[in-house]
Amino acid sequence: MIGQRLVIVADAHFARSPTADEEAFLAFVDAVPTLGDSLLLAGDIFDFWFTYRRTIPRQAIRVTAAIIQLARRMPVLMLGGNHDRWGDTFWSTETGVRFDPRELRFAVGPRHVRAVHGDGLHDERSSATALNRLLATRGAIATFRALPTSLGFLIADALGHKPAFGRANPAVIDQAAERQSRWAERALASDPGLGAVIMGHTHRGVARDVGGGRWYINPGPWTGERSYAVLDGTGARLVTFS
Repeated sequence: MIGQRLVIVADAHFARSPTADEEAFLAFVDAVPTLGDSLLLAGDIFDFWFTYRRTIPRQAIRVTAAIIQLARRMPVLMLGGNHDRWGDTFWSTETGVRFDPRELRFAVGPRHVRAVHGDGLHDERSSATALNRLLATRGAIATFRALPTSLGFLIADALGHKPAFGRANPAVIDQAAERQSRWAERALASDPGLGAVIMGHTHRGVARDVGGGRWYINPGPWTGERSYAVLDGTGARLVTFS
């Protein structure tokens, strides 16, 4: 058990998000101990993260430092998203953050929780699916690690989050969010011991009791909305940070 009240945030895409969103996130991290007793970073906190043997990204370094400092005070868990999955051992070994590139399972009070970012679990745009599968292969990771870091970051910038697509195609995103919701409901139905499924990725906030006090939660995007979620013994709710 990591605590009794979990604060959840995802999809900040730092380095591509507005500076004001980064400043607000720093204030949010300072406030987290007053909002709950543990924090889950549910993927795509950074628009790109890759841990080299001796190098970590400079972009959004204040966010990195704030997360590390918070992890000295309370449990902090981090999922990799499709933009920042390549944390290697940095987070868990160097910072005390419990990191997994794909999935975390833990308990909040008596409630067992399964957390995944959400990419690759249901049908998405074929190009995005193919790209995400390629980038997750050992060969692609090894090739990227062998590149000069300056070239690697140029490639990452070209493949970064493109919010214009979501604004231009809201129906596509809504359909993805609905498929994700159905996936979460099936996951809950197939495992009676689960009390909550947490996902990010679609930038659509949800806090829904699917029956019997069992919850599907997507905290919504930090970037643009500064949305987060809280899960405790009473259930889950979405909150906007101000």
